[in-house]
Amino acid sequence: MALRTWAEEFAGGTVATGMARLNARHPWSHNDHFHSWILANLPARRRGALDVGCGRGELVASLSPRFEAVRGNDRDEEMRRHATARCAGVANVTVDGRPWAEVTGPVDLVTMVAVLHHLDVAAALADVRRLLEPGGRFLAVGLAPPHSASDHLWDLASAVTNPVIGYVKHPWPSTDGTPVTPVPIKDPTMPFDELRETVRDVLPGASVRRRLGFRHTIEWTKPS
Repeated sequence: MALRTWAEEFAGGTVATGMARLNARHPWSHNDHFHSWILANLPARRRGALDVGCGRGELVASLSPRFEAVRGNDRDEEMRRHATARCAGVANVTVDGRPWAEVTGPVDLVTMVAVLHHLDVAAALADVRRLLEPGGRFLAVGLAPPHSASDHLWDLASAVTNPVIGYVKHPWPSTDGTPVTPVPIKDPTMPFDELRETVRDVLPGASVRRRLGFRHTIEWTKPS
């Protein structure tokens, strides 16, 4: 049984219920949390950037002052509408919904945040390799279902530290009832170890690391 499931059932579910209430008092976006990691690892050359699955456009907006041109791509019409509104008036940003694999490059940066598990992983990584300029970077934040013992331990560590991170980010209890437009969700199916092998097969030398917050990161620089 997965540790997360065991934790949910332990003591009749009272511990899980308490943790859920604590998390709700100090909520934080696990995906947005990693935007700072992306911004800290940008390539040296910054002409063009592509954010695949750009959602509401938060990362696109953050990249816009750092690149000559930034393209946000999302197949969901509602997400494109929000991203376009967020970046209205930003001359170097475009948002579109064409199949991203048909996008012509080259670009200096490709980003994906909680997107790769929605796609055919090997094919998507091959398109990343095609689109990037030599010296360009691929930076991704992803999810994988717990499968191995290591996966379950990281899952448990994420569950335990989740409210701590939330408290550090904003120690005052949340009273904001403003609804947030939900992003399209799909449960990941490829375990971390299999994903890491696939990434390294297609993108030799890529760094794939587990992270707290039920996430992992992928970092790859296309050889010159």
